[in-house]
Order: sequence, then structure tokens, then C-alpha cells
Amino acid sequence: MKCSIQECPGEYEKRLIVHTVRYHKEVVVFDHVPAEVCSVCCDVLLDVETVRKIENLLEHRVRPVKNIPLYEYA
Repeated sequence: MKCSIQECPGEYEKRLIVHTVRYHKEVVVFDHVPAEVCSVCCDVLLDVETVRKIENLLEHRVRPVKNIPLYEYA
């Protein structure tokens, strides 16, 4: 599928990405998230099913697999 960003000549391809969300003042990182990523500009598209699964994990406060350090750039 052609990239949806105007004048970008890229095509979307399936990849697994790291997706970061700020949720209730916390930063939550999801690894291995299926996405469509533009080969040129790196625009990212998540399908509805993936977004719903992420929302479900956030709402039900599933225990994380691991905790990571967070550095603030200030």
C-alpha cells in the first residue's frame, strides 16, 4: 500500500515495532507490536485490532514483562 503522507513515494510494509504510550502519567512501552511502516518516511499505521489489544492491556493493568529505566531530557 502506498504511503498516506502527501508526496512520499514510499510503500507500507509489515514490521514489528516498539510502541510507546503515555497513560495516566506513566510511560508504557510495548515491544513486538505489529504495524505497517513506510519504507521511506517511517510513518506508522496500527490496525484497529492492534489498538484495541493495547487499550485492553492498559485498562486491565496487565503486569509488565520487565521494567526499564526512564531518563528525562531536561
